[in-house]
Amino acid sequence: MSIRHKLQTIISFLACSRNGAIPPPAGPVPALFRPGERDDASVARNLAAAFIMTLAGPSVPGHGPAARYLEEAESPAGAFLRDGIALIRREVEERYSGDEEFRACLDALHGYASSPGADPRSPEAEQLTAAVFFPEGVYDGGVPAAVSRLREKRSVRVTGLNPRPITSPGSEVLFTSNILLTIQQKDMIDATGCSADVKHAFAAAAGEEQAYWYDHPMPVGAAPGENEALHGLKGLADALAFEERAGNKEPGRNIDFVCSLSVTHRGLREAGREWLGSEIARAGALRGINLHLFTEGDCCRLLDEVILPAARRYCPGRAGAALPRVFGVDGEYGRHYSFLKAIARFWQVFISPGVRATFKIDLDQVFPQEEMVRETGASAFGHLRTPLWGARCTDYLGREVYLGMIAGALVNRTDIGASLFSPDVTLPGSPPAGDEVLFRSRVPQALSTMAEMGRFSGPGALQRVHVTGGTTGILVEALKLYRPFTLSCAGRAEDQAYMLSVLFKHGEHGLLRYAHAPGLVMRHDADLFAGAAGAARTGKILGDYIRTLLFTGYAGALPWPECDIKREIDPFTGCFVSRLPITIVLMRYALKTEMLFASGSGEEGLQLFNEGAIRLRSAITSYILSESFMRETFRVEREAWDLYYDALDEAEKGLSAGDPFARGLAVQAQACVNSVKIKG
Repeated sequence: MSIRHKLQTIISFLACSRNGAIPPPAGPVPALFRPGERDDASVARNLAAAFIMTLAGPSVPGHGPAARYLEEAESPAGAFLRDGIALIRREVEERYSGDEEFRACLDALHGYASSPGADPRSPEAEQLTAAVFFPEGVYDGGVPAAVSRLREKRSVRVTGLNPRPITSPGSEVLFTSNILLTIQQKDMIDATGCSADVKHAFAAAAGEEQAYWYDHPMPVGAAPGENEALHGLKGLADALAFEERAGNKEPGRNIDFVCSLSVTHRGLREAGREWLGSEIARAGALRGINLHLFTEGDCCRLLDEVILPAARRYCPGRAGAALPRVFGVDGEYGRHYSFLKAIARFWQVFISPGVRATFKIDLDQVFPQEEMVRETGASAFGHLRTPLWGARCTDYLGREVYLGMIAGALVNRTDIGASLFSPDVTLPGSPPAGDEVLFRSRVPQALSTMAEMGRFSGPGALQRVHVTGGTTGILVEALKLYRPFTLSCAGRAEDQAYMLSVLFKHGEHGLLRYAHAPGLVMRHDADLFAGAAGAARTGKILGDYIRTLLFTGYAGALPWPECDIKREIDPFTGCFVSRLPITIVLMRYALKTEMLFASGSGEEGLQLFNEGAIRLRSAITSYILSESFMRETFRVEREAWDLYYDALDEAEKGLSAGDPFARGLAVQAQACVNSVKIKG
């Protein structure tokens, strides 16, 4: 029997049979194929259904009309799906021919799907399906055993604590965060307390073509109660006041806080900063905080006036053309994430030599100081003083490990009443449906959360692979020695991609890893901003699909064996390094589209279908089909960051030696930084 026939049987079983991926009342995918309906939403629904039915083969009722419908579609989306069928068939055939384990798993699923009375929603079908499409979601022996195995893998034996731990977080740590802005409706622009020029700039930006996409950007003009930036800054101010009352902070000394301001429309950069600055000042949200707000334009100024001149002077002959590509805050998430780490070394050289680390928070999160002290005996600053941050260890394979990074955890606002250590992600409570039949990342995410991010009281310590965008930090020493970064094209999971750039880079202290700080917990208040998150659901869904393509392509481009990378980062981070990335992503895209239409969310289904056809084609072409894109991207960006750190190292030496050129750079750097400080 051909591999194509086996694939057809499996797709038919999972998506087109009774009890398949689309639950009642819509029923199997063929029920959603109604070619007589010709409005835009119906065409999208029909094309997604025709794509699945064509893959499922001639045994599916309506296969012939569906295949013709897809073949005759003249839209770019129709062409994308037609090409996708060929790509899926080729991908599965190549994997089947070259991977003995995969071949056995696919044959087992095909055998079950072909058997009388087979039920796609049975536990056996769920396990067999996961073994083929999502092996990271298969675990034996129950949840406690899976958590125990993973925790053992993440355990390290401490061979030496940091001899110089952070002792004064208020002055030694540069705190950072990111703010994402988008346009707002005209009536909201008119209601903002801004100058006429700023309102005019907002209106002009609304007429621009959107340049960048984010999961849940905050609209300019948002009311104070819906303003994530105000929420996070007020929460941080309250946390700092707590530290000062407890004697953990120098009285009257403000912390330095750097925020990136990323925008969906370029016209929002300066006007957005002015609006946000006025909102912050009006709310009195800067108690104890020196806030510096960097737009893309500000980053360009740092490059033009400080970093590039330093590179030309101290690193002659090395091309700096790629530095603007990596050093900035607009564009995909990877750019602002790398900036918010790398800026700490700039700060140490030119602004505050006493800075020894950076720590990033998200502004929909706050430090629950009273709960932390009650349940752990230490406040946020107390946890940042841990000598595990910067410790040297050996891991479960006996390798030397340097815990130069640190990671805390999150607790949902609605769960903190039960315990500070309530996992913010739990195992699914219902059988998979729709695209989750093929890919259910919440399973390894929940297991990893329980194993890596929970309370830890055993001997030794834990290293972390699974981290979140906030509650993470890195010592400047680690930045200097290892120079990690996230690819500038990374639009999702930029936090987990950060360590991949140096995953097996052996520095003088060993492999760079995160120290788990059990008790350094931030309360996640995302539910307070659910409206904004809901409005950006399509972007988040597509970003999740693109993450699979990006991480799979990235793993293949890194200078280490892919099997070693997978072993190191499984189960959660590693689940996005897939053996069937195109198949997984295109099937998830089509099934999710059908799920949205079946549930009555036709407008969202149409948006997902149209945006997905554009963004997924581009991602598949760049990250998977191109033999050189990811490898060349990594090489160029690695060299750019090396130049950045080399230039700063040499400028620091110049300052120590009294070099007039270096002193001039410092004057320019301080002027740039002073110009972006928000007045409270």
